[in-house]
Order: sequence, then C-alpha cells, then structure tokens
Amino acid sequence: MTSTPEQPETAPAAAAGEPKATKTAHVGARRAHVAPAKGKPVTKARLTKKAPKRAKKATGTSPRDGSKAAKILDLLKRPGGATAKELMKATGWQPHSVRGFVSTLKKAGFKITASTNEGGDRCYRIAIGK
Repeated sequence: MTSTPEQPETAPAAAAGEPKATKTAHVGARRAHVAPAKGKPVTKARLTKKAPKRAKKATGTSPRDGSKAAKILDLLKRPGGATAKELMKATGWQPHSVRGFVSTLKKAGFKITASTNEGGDRCYRIAIGK
C-alpha cells in the first residue's frame, strides 16, 4: 500500500463560482392557504340605543364685521344686488366658491333671487320683505 497525503475536501468549483444575492426581499414570508384559526367570541355589554343627535342651529345669524361673508351680504343687500364677478372681486374667491356660499345662504334662510342682467352676468340679490 502506498500512502498518499490526504488533502482536505474543498467545495465544488461550481458552487464557489455562483454570485451572491445583493438584494433582499421586500415582502413578508408566505403563509399556508388556510383560514385563520378562530378565537373565542368576545361578548361585550350592549349599550342601549341613543336618540340621534339633532342638527345644531346657527347661534349667530350675522357674520363678524369685516369678514368676507359680511362683505357679500352687504353687496347682496344693495337695491340692484351684485353680480357674481363683483362678489368674486370683493372676496378673491373662485366662481364655484361664490356659488357655494350663495347656496349656504339660501339654506340658512335668506331669500336670495338670481337673475341674468343685460350683459349676460349672473346677478344675485336678497329679497327683503317677501
């Protein structure tokens, strides 16, 4: 028998030459496709049903002095009313904001009439005494 020096075994060359992954996964581990286990049902004391809350009425019907709402009301109280363009210029609002505010004034109980003047502009005024 001949003796040969034993060399330690090395990993195969193919495994050593594979590149390592540089990115990590951004998703969680996957689970089995089964329904989750149900826990015991929790019984809670039931509250009695309460009556629905009423809508709050506006406490102050007049806006603060110098506010944009006060400016609009002053313009609408003029005998000729005010056009939408005048309201936009006085407040700096967009047309849809002016129309929305006029709508909220109607909902608040003001009698507002809208018409079209000779120039084709929309004109709003508060009807007083009707």
